[in-house]
Amino acid sequence: MSAASSFGSCGSVLVTGASRGLGLQIVRSLASGDFSPGKIIATARDPDSAQELQTLAENHPNIHIITLDVVSQQSIDAAAKDAERLLQGDGLNCLINNAGINVLGDFQSTTADMMIQNFHTNAVAPLMITKALLPLLRRAASRGGAGGAGRMGVQRAAVVNMSSLLGSVELNWGENANSLKWIPYRTSKSALNMVSRCMAVDLESEGILCMALHPGWVRTDMGGPQAPLSAEESISSILSVIGGLSEKDHGSFLQYTGEPLLW
Repeated sequence: MSAASSFGSCGSVLVTGASRGLGLQIVRSLASGDFSPGKIIATARDPDSAQELQTLAENHPNIHIITLDVVSQQSIDAAAKDAERLLQGDGLNCLINNAGINVLGDFQSTTADMMIQNFHTNAVAPLMITKALLPLLRRAASRGGAGGAGRMGVQRAAVVNMSSLLGSVELNWGENANSLKWIPYRTSKSALNMVSRCMAVDLESEGILCMALHPGWVRTDMGGPQAPLSAEESISSILSVIGGLSEKDHGSFLQYTGEPLLW
């Protein structure tokens, strides 16, 4: 049995960037699987234009759509209040910081604005979103969850930051470096990895698991048509990894297969 079955004991999951790509597939897979969480909170910058997400919500009553512009602190604060209202006194068991962008630029073409834009969405926003939702994560962690008070995981409280192998400093060398000279994107994901480790250090004592996860190279608008993985294949593996997270994975950087990646 896949570790994704753990989501059946998970009261709530919040997914950012759920209007398309991997975020939409996460919501679809969670809602249609045999082990669906009690509540799936899906965020989108413009919910009215997210037709596929709206259709999913119409067919699955445990999907709740809220507005979230990840680069707006006002929107982040409002989304946290919406999540608290939806959870009705319960905590948030799993936050998946999935929203991200890829600003393409090599050494010659990259500008300061390009760096800041990519850094804000991919590294700063997950930190600010996690801070805004921290009272809900703490509430879930304090109750122990299905795994017991001492156990870490999605049944209790977990933060999963969707990172990338391209954020690995160690692996940015040789053929891998020469083929994808995406300075803004690479550095933003490297920064997200450090944010993830900092979160893990600060929240460990509260029982909130924090980690970074690489979804693989996926055929989405961002990944392109040449990518080897479909969204369904990637998310099937990702949900199995997330569902199986425990204390040993706290502060880690994992491949979509569950294997550790070099920082």
